[in-house]
Amino acid sequence: MNGITRAMFGVLSCVAAFAVHAQAFPNKLIKIIEPAGPGSAVDVFARQLIPGLTESLGKPVIVENRAGANSAIGAKEAARAAPDGYTIFHGNINNALNDLLLPETCCRLTEAFIPLTRVTSTPLVMVVHPSVPAANLKEYMALAKARPQYLTFASGGLGAITQLLGEKVKSAAGIAVREIPYKAIGAELPDLIAGHVMTAYLAPVVVAQYIQSGKLRALGVSSATRVPALPNVPTLAEAGLPGVEAAGWNGFFVPAGTPPEIVKRLQVETAKALNTPAMKNDALTQGYEVGGESSEEFSAFIRAEIVKWGKVIKDSNIKLE
Repeated sequence: MNGITRAMFGVLSCVAAFAVHAQAFPNKLIKIIEPAGPGSAVDVFARQLIPGLTESLGKPVIVENRAGANSAIGAKEAARAAPDGYTIFHGNINNALNDLLLPETCCRLTEAFIPLTRVTSTPLVMVVHPSVPAANLKEYMALAKARPQYLTFASGGLGAITQLLGEKVKSAAGIAVREIPYKAIGAELPDLIAGHVMTAYLAPVVVAQYIQSGKLRALGVSSATRVPALPNVPTLAEAGLPGVEAAGWNGFFVPAGTPPEIVKRLQVETAKALNTPAMKNDALTQGYEVGGESSEEFSAFIRAEIVKWGKVIKDSNIKLE
């Protein structure tokens, strides 16, 4: 066997090995690494897909929470995993924003991972504790102008979408509101309910029950149109801040190097689990949109988001300290 023949044989052997591996996939438990805390909006979305994925893949699918560092801790762990389809990373917009701010290249969404598909996207609701003497956004802005730095807003930390939306609101309204950073998505909720922080930007699925019970007051939603789950809550534009829009999104990723056949299988099964009548009805009632796009479409979407929020980061002079 000459050198060229041996090389061709080696390539064909690798292709055959990948094909066999893909055909056998999965043959053991699949783990979803969730970089947000239990009970947060993105954690809830991941867990909603577990029954459908477990049934269609024929193997158990579990969620492991690895919260912290604006979702970077979970990303680092997932990026180190074997590229075999048995570790899925449930990345979110904060991971894309980390790519703009952090010097580390270990876990960039479009380099260390292959995007599978978007899971959901949702606008954020601007909510305040009932103790804040503002019945609507215009009163909130007037209060902030009368008492600079008196009001506070919770963020998920440096570069989090909640920080950027908070900065965008401050800039558009011309107000000074003090930021209170938290270490993970959803970590601010207990302090918000208790009144230790006055303002937050959270998903409808997280805050709807608290708005309805009177434990929180909604001032606006960061979408172009009202959310069916909260029909009485105006958009931020309707409330007095035109042009202020933002959506939190999340999706599934696998480590770079995962065989294309496995990428396609996981994308197809995730899209199937997303596009059920139950999931679509839940999306309507809870105020979010389901994904299911192809890997290529999701990749293009992420690149566009990085460009969009990169401008906000630059304009707000947000940088590592």
